[in-house]
Amino acid sequence: MKITSVEPIHLRVPVVEAIPDGTLDVLIVKIHTDEGITGVGEVTSQSYVCKACFDAPRSAARRHGLTSILVGENPLDVEGLWEKMYYETNRYGRRGAAIHAISGADIALWDIRGQFEGKRVCELLGDVYREDVRAYASVLFGDTPDETAAMAREFVDLGLTAVKFGWGPFGQDADNDVAHVRVAREVVGDQRSLMVDAGHAWDVQTAKQRAELLAPFNIDWLEEPLSQDDRLGYGELCANSPVPIAAGEGDVTHWDFEDLVDRGVHVVQPDVAFCGGLTVCRRVSDLCNKHGRRPVPHCFSTGINLMASLHWIATVPNGDLVEYCLRPSPLMRKLVKNLPPLINGRVPLPTGPGLGIELDEDIIAEFRVEY
Repeated sequence: MKITSVEPIHLRVPVVEAIPDGTLDVLIVKIHTDEGITGVGEVTSQSYVCKACFDAPRSAARRHGLTSILVGENPLDVEGLWEKMYYETNRYGRRGAAIHAISGADIALWDIRGQFEGKRVCELLGDVYREDVRAYASVLFGDTPDETAAMAREFVDLGLTAVKFGWGPFGQDADNDVAHVRVAREVVGDQRSLMVDAGHAWDVQTAKQRAELLAPFNIDWLEEPLSQDDRLGYGELCANSPVPIAAGEGDVTHWDFEDLVDRGVHVVQPDVAFCGGLTVCRRVSDLCNKHGRRPVPHCFSTGINLMASLHWIATVPNGDLVEYCLRPSPLMRKLVKNLPPLINGRVPLPTGPGLGIELDEDIIAEFRVEY
């Protein structure tokens, strides 16, 4: 089997607000083969830039566009092609947009391999896997504590057993932060998990103080309280925090995650459509298993990301949790026709071969950006 073409498809809703919402603009990757099998992946990054990473022509060594690297190759050599893409882009890559773009290609290659072998991707990634995964709601804090409380009630009514609030007004004022978390805990109760995403709002000392203020509310983790680049700060904070610290949604390649683990981060959060794909996620979960850390996928874009994340995390022994985005964007709610539903607070794995994705071509046509 050979790759005949690579199709990066940019989708974008008419109004993209300057808010932390990955459901508004996304790059879909289709990889076509000479045996009629097409794999689907996703890149959640700056779509215009990542599309250029595919479309750029061949250049001098280690400067090639991804399409020129992949066409003519055997798509079943997934991990070999990851290494080739990484090496042949490393003069402009190694981190950043090139790795983000590789993520989409890697997901699509795993999809092809699964379809070819008649197996689900979870069967390719591990010998043992769950048939469903516990979900946590992931939303922005309300503008007021009352709005946060109202959203928390909706999640309880949906049957969810875990909720994460983040960003919005959080991080600016200690009393307001505590008020939001207090009402969220009161509504979800003591039997459900509550997580908080600080959106890298603080320095180390402030993060320590906030962690102490939030500890009485028994949160499962405090996510990204520091700048993603403050690695020394994470080392200091993780050694002294009264609550578990989570990070990693902005990290790429297993080398970045090795560093996070070395810094002491308790919950490691790769985004499969950003970090380098399923190949990197499998390396990360192996790393977490070795060092006793908890991997939880960051997943806040479309159903492609969700389905790829499910296939991966279902194979991880201590990974029974997935972020379930509830944003109303059609790219999240409608792009994948068979979007996995919430059932009693859990999400079932897709049943078809590969990723098991059915895309809505009408949604692609409606939101496609023409170049």
